[in-house]
Amino acid sequence: MRLLIVEPSIATRFTPIALMRPVFELLCGTRSLRQRLLETLPVNQWGVIVRDELQTVYQEEFSEAAVNDFAWIDAEETLIIDGTWLGDPRILLDFWEGESGKQVDDFPFAFVRRPGDSQLSTLSAIVHKCDKSDDSASVSKPHLQFPWDLIKHNGDMIQLDFVLLAENLTCQSQDVSGLCSRESNPKQIFIHPTAKLEPFVSINAENGPVIVDEGAIIQSFTRLEGPCYIGKQTQLFRANIRGETSIGPVCRVGGEVEASIMQGYSNKYHDGFLGHSYVCPWVNLGALTSNSDLKNDYSSVKFPLGTDFISTGEKKIGCLIGDHAKTAIGTLFNTGSNVGVMSMVLPAGRLCPKHIPSFTRLWHGKLDDQVDFEAACQTAQIAMSRREQKLTDSQIRLLHAILDQTKQERELAINR
Repeated sequence: MRLLIVEPSIATRFTPIALMRPVFELLCGTRSLRQRLLETLPVNQWGVIVRDELQTVYQEEFSEAAVNDFAWIDAEETLIIDGTWLGDPRILLDFWEGESGKQVDDFPFAFVRRPGDSQLSTLSAIVHKCDKSDDSASVSKPHLQFPWDLIKHNGDMIQLDFVLLAENLTCQSQDVSGLCSRESNPKQIFIHPTAKLEPFVSINAENGPVIVDEGAIIQSFTRLEGPCYIGKQTQLFRANIRGETSIGPVCRVGGEVEASIMQGYSNKYHDGFLGHSYVCPWVNLGALTSNSDLKNDYSSVKFPLGTDFISTGEKKIGCLIGDHAKTAIGTLFNTGSNVGVMSMVLPAGRLCPKHIPSFTRLWHGKLDDQVDFEAACQTAQIAMSRREQKLTDSQIRLLHAILDQTKQERELAINR
């Protein structure tokens, strides 16, 4: 099977968490949409269509993929997937084999393109066709329309991934009989053989599965409540991990986390509350950093996206935090906060503004744009080297492009 994953135009809504990656690389469940597709379907070749500014960085990370390559798309029959669809990939296998390229009216998020298709003769035409799938979202849920949808669907996707994992197990779970609560079903718990659980760890899978991946370390007095996922080489320190939470690889996490996603390579080592939030890689949350995820009057949350505040229709949204952002001790985020890429949050003992754009600094309660780009990149390189990763030249160019793209957003927020 040849597979093409397309990032539709609504990707621009997913600021700040998709500024440095396509929407289909965001974590939801135990993995991204791209990983779930490639690990479930019999794919022998794959490609993507992404925003122009992401092309070089993506090709650098995935050299085997055809990136924005129309000649590759036109060479053979290809299954094309809207990159905002979060459903069960096994449906796509039935679609590919059973329909042999016929369009299915009640499944708008996938279609087959044959060589020489005159109606889909450019990259933009393919993206436009995926954009039209948004009109039929109600018939093929789950479907991402805004960044907080990842949080909304995370529990269901953990449930799905647990089923898919059970179908492809290559190893047996550790014995959990002494760890799970009386109400839990041990068959709903998977602990990788290489994971280390210290004494006095408690697991409750009454409301959904608990998955602890390869090389994870769970310190004593940690409680895991399903559905939740703990990624590879992640370490939990006396943590209270509530349901519908996914923590990606190589994170350091303590305190209370509820219904949140940490993409990977981020730190929340100390106490503090993270709820209904999404945290990108290379974020460091200082001690006692906490967020509100529910307004006092239980009304719908308004969220800052770009230069506008929009009504979400959701009662619980915490904060969305972009790559390389850092918070100082005692940071307090309001309900529905947008914290941009490489922002620096140095609070003054009160709630932070709800909108902290990329490359801004909150200094003693006042927002400014006095973030030195070169110094910020040097700090990022140091942080990444501590996890045996590198900030590449193409990533630096992408960061500079984000700096330019978010200029108006910064100016409006600072002058607001």
